[in-house]
Amino acid sequence: MRLLTFALALSPLLTTAASDAVIYGGTSAGIAAAIQTARMGRTATIIEPTQFLGGLTTGGLGATDIGNKKAIGGISREFYAQVFQYYANPDKWRHETRDEYFAKKHHGNTGSEDTMWTFEPHAASEIYDAMLATVADKVTVIRGQRLDLKKGVVKDGARITQIVMESGETYAAPMFIDATYEGDLLATAGVSYHVGREANSVYGETLNGVQVARSIHHQFSKNVDPYVKPGDPGSGLLPGINPDGPGEEFSGDKKVQAYNFRMCTTDVPENRRAWEKPADYDPQWFELVLRNCEAGDERIPWAPTWMPNRKTDTNNNFAISTDFIGQNWDYPEADYATRAEIWKAHEDWQKGLMWTLANHPRVPEKIRAAFQKLGLAKDEFTENGNWPRQMYVREARRMISDYVMSEKNCKRQEVIEDSIGMGAYNMDSHNIQRYVTAEGFVRNEGDVQIGTRPYPISFRSLRPKAEQCTNLLAPTCLSASHIAFGSIRMEPVFMVLGQSSATAAVHAIEQGTTIQNIDYAKLKTQLETDGQVLDFESPPIPDVVTLTKEQLGGIVVDDGEAQLTGFDSIGHTTPGFVQQGYRHD
Repeated sequence: MRLLTFALALSPLLTTAASDAVIYGGTSAGIAAAIQTARMGRTATIIEPTQFLGGLTTGGLGATDIGNKKAIGGISREFYAQVFQYYANPDKWRHETRDEYFAKKHHGNTGSEDTMWTFEPHAASEIYDAMLATVADKVTVIRGQRLDLKKGVVKDGARITQIVMESGETYAAPMFIDATYEGDLLATAGVSYHVGREANSVYGETLNGVQVARSIHHQFSKNVDPYVKPGDPGSGLLPGINPDGPGEEFSGDKKVQAYNFRMCTTDVPENRRAWEKPADYDPQWFELVLRNCEAGDERIPWAPTWMPNRKTDTNNNFAISTDFIGQNWDYPEADYATRAEIWKAHEDWQKGLMWTLANHPRVPEKIRAAFQKLGLAKDEFTENGNWPRQMYVREARRMISDYVMSEKNCKRQEVIEDSIGMGAYNMDSHNIQRYVTAEGFVRNEGDVQIGTRPYPISFRSLRPKAEQCTNLLAPTCLSASHIAFGSIRMEPVFMVLGQSSATAAVHAIEQGTTIQNIDYAKLKTQLETDGQVLDFESPPIPDVVTLTKEQLGGIVVDDGEAQLTGFDSIGHTTPGFVQQGYRHD
């Protein structure tokens, strides 16, 4: 069966495989693109650099972020409908019943819809395999082949003719889709891109660039000393703190929002693996964690969301958590060896953090108990020591095309007319760096969380400028500013964009033209026929009246500058607050 074709990079084979579309990256977007290509009667080849398909969706991210679910259609919605059907089978429930799970309404699940947005990693893998099996006669999956980053793209003018793997294998097609999180194919093809944050001035935004004032979420609530020897700047900074400061407010930089691993944990004793101390554990990296605890921050620094069978998708939360802040800036443009080092450093950090929070005597008992209650699920990622296979590369390269999605699109201040799908999640950036304040304490910078409503995504943001490449689409590294990408970058939307990219690719083949010159009216008709949601009006987010410190008389101390006991939750929806938000219990 062609579905399970393996390519072993043992020697330069120098053979060329041809199909209608070559999709580099077996992520959720890549899978959706392949299925759509096949449904339109064409052949597709997925080339996945690892041995596993599905990216983050099968790699631990089971708590699906989307916002308004009405924005998701097509193959993406089919996937979540298949999740619902999967868990309708009583045999899939081992550590709790379906009724018990839905009664708790985890992540908004009630069991009353025809879709389900939480799932175990292995369930996502099984569903993707089943979906691909339906098009196995037209889709070939190649695993374990990596693009040659130096000479991996052969072009005739602005047209890619074939791509070359490190093994020497080549793949030819009239159309190519870069469905990687890193954007390696588009970069190797000579397509313009950006890494990091743009200044607000570049696209007329307010939420891009350095954001010290807005970094109120996942922030230190206590004053914590950043120096190796407390109180002594001459002793140097603890690891992970930027000695150069955050930079000028709203200015651009090359820094990237933090990555982590979305761990699948469980509280079922017979399926729970205790946290183990890594062999190369470095206490210096965790000193800041311990000082934060000793300063009185007793918040539980992680965010487990319950999946079926008493498992979790566990994410970052509060001041110091699973995000390895500031340690991924080189990842997007790095070679494979350097990326492997960065990946390993992230894994070491997160494993060491888990052991520290569960076992170290300087950690309060309340926190240790919370981390001892959960451990890695023994029946997930069994080939990888139960650790997630995919690092959460939240953002890497972003293409620069004729049209760049920006904050204005997310706020519907600018509404495009060539929609190929919708975004619906908050404009969301995780923290990007740690720095030392003028008062000598450590703070995080870069976390921005601003609500939006569903908005259309431009077809022009999926394809390069014509002079750079005429037969490439990039659904996962599309043309968007940092803050707009923070809203778009959700797995359901990536599947939508993957399907739309494939539809456009097939139209370019059938119309005998470049991807830039296809007939959008025909594309729109096909997308709607296939169930894609291109636009709808939802109630606007109400404007919230805020005050600045300068508008108030007397001495004003904002919550971001105060030492707090309790009131750990942050809000910015009820009007009348000062500066960026308010605290509540």
